[in-house]
Parts: sequence; structure tokens; C-alpha cells
Amino acid sequence: MKPVERFFITLANLFPLWVLSGAGLALWKPETATWFQPNWIPYFLGLIMLSMGLTLNVQDFSRVLKMPKAVLLGVALQYTLMPGLGYALARTFNLPIDFVIGLVLVACCPGGAASNVVCFIAKTHVALSVSLTTCSTLLAVLLTPFLTTWWVESISMELTGLAIEVDTLGLLLKTLKVVILPVLIGVLLNHYFHRQVKTVEAYTPFIAVLSIVFIVDFILAAKKSAILEMGPELIYAVLLLHLCGFLLGYVLSRLFRFSERDAQTVSIEVGMQNSGLATELARNNFSSYGLATVPGAISALTHCILGSITAGLCRWRNASAKK
Repeated sequence: MKPVERFFITLANLFPLWVLSGAGLALWKPETATWFQPNWIPYFLGLIMLSMGLTLNVQDFSRVLKMPKAVLLGVALQYTLMPGLGYALARTFNLPIDFVIGLVLVACCPGGAASNVVCFIAKTHVALSVSLTTCSTLLAVLLTPFLTTWWVESISMELTGLAIEVDTLGLLLKTLKVVILPVLIGVLLNHYFHRQVKTVEAYTPFIAVLSIVFIVDFILAAKKSAILEMGPELIYAVLLLHLCGFLLGYVLSRLFRFSERDAQTVSIEVGMQNSGLATELARNNFSSYGLATVPGAISALTHCILGSITAGLCRWRNASAKK
């Protein structure tokens, strides 16, 4: 590997630092982030998903068949445990309906590409991580729109007595366009132009990290007053959503007698959501609920912090086990 490639991979592995420093700067000096335009979000999100697709090949999909139990459990937890937690926390903290929609969207989204970076740093089962992210992302086309519709309509009925009408088809088409299409393009490029893709492979993770940072920082800067006004309730709800995802993903995996590394991988995959997708779906499909994008931005910041801590704990635990 060339020194410049190693340098960019190191920059990508420091993604929690970029997210934290960018978020702090956006909240302190919003003008450093408000240059970003909201209509750019789907393009940058597409760039993130394209970067993920460029790392995948046919073998990654066939690998799923070799570890069906782990993949099945991880995906099942992604689309049962997390949405249920999102609903419970929204009710527990009595969040306003805008934040409820945003939190439910985060909970119903697939695992994020950042989880693969965290698994790499943590030295867990990276192949399983890629398989889980791939499967949950592909299933998101159907599951994210339908689960979001179900939970949002249920909770809005409980809170207001009126069910919010969710454009399920719109959610489905948007998810297809900003998730599956870029991933598919990336896979095809990697298959037919593998040599050329290999030359840029070391740089794409950092491009994806920067895209996440730009999206998160813009939302934080644009909604700064609402975040400060709401107080700690939303932050607590988002923090507990991801923390419970990490903890329960690990505990349930161990109960199913998964190996330590596989349990750590499932934990990271369940605990980290595609917050960028949640933000875009909220912006595009719930435009009349202007603050619905805020939970996605806070989620990205939160799971990066928790993911970094988890990576450190996993490395320490695995190193101790070898002694």
C-alpha cells in the first residue's frame, strides 16, 4: 500500500474525531456549516452509499449463505429491536411529534456504512459486518418505509388522536433511489472495472466520512435553536436508543452462543444506524414537520461516539483474551 493511501485510510479511521469536531464547530459557529445546501443531502448520501457499493463484490453476497444464523439474528434485531426501542423511548420522554418522527425513522433505518469502519478498528468480524450492512440495506427498501409508516401512525394516534398520513410509496421510492441505486452502481463498477476501482478504493471511505460530517453539521447548525430549546430529553432518547442497541445486540448474540468476535460485530451493527438516510427521508417525506431531521443529526454524532468507545473496548477485550 502506498503511503498516501495509508494516510487516507488513517483519516477515515479517525471519523469520530471529524464528526465530533465538526459538530462542535457547527453549534459554536453555525455559519461554518450553513454554506451546505439542504438539496445537496441526497447527492452526498448517494456518494456515501456508492462508496459502500465500491467495496462489495459477488463474493460478499454469497458469504451470507455461509453464516446465515449470525446474519439472520443481526438483521432481525435491526428491524425489530431498534424500531421497538425507538417507539418506547419516544413515549417515555414524551417527545414532540417532529422528534418522534425523526427518532422512529432513525430506529427503522438499516445499519450504516460507518459500522464497517468501527468493526475494522475494533478488529471484529469485518466480513460479517459487511454482510449485515449489505442485507439490512437491501431490505431497507421495503422494511424502512413500512415500519416507519406503522410506528409513526400508531404513535401519532396515541399522542394526538389523529394518525399522520405517511406517504409509504414515497418513502419506498426515495429509499430505492438514495440507497439501492448507488450501492448497485458501486457493485457493478467494482465488478466490471475492478482494476480502476482498486486505484481509488483507499480514498472512498474518507470521502464517505466527509459526506456524513457535512450532512450532520448542516442539520445541527440549521436547527441549533430547536436543539437547545428542547433540552436534554431528545439527546437522552437518542443516546439510549443506540446504547441499548449496542448492549442488547451483544447480550442476545451471546445467548445464542455466538463467538465473542461475532457477538461484538452484531452489537456494533445493531447499535449503529444509517442516520444520514433517516435525515434525508425526514427532510423529503415529512417536510411539514421541520424538526424531524434533528434526531438523525444527533444520532450520527451519538453512534460515532459510542462506536468509538465500543471499538476500544473490543480491542482491549480481544487482546486480553489472547494473553
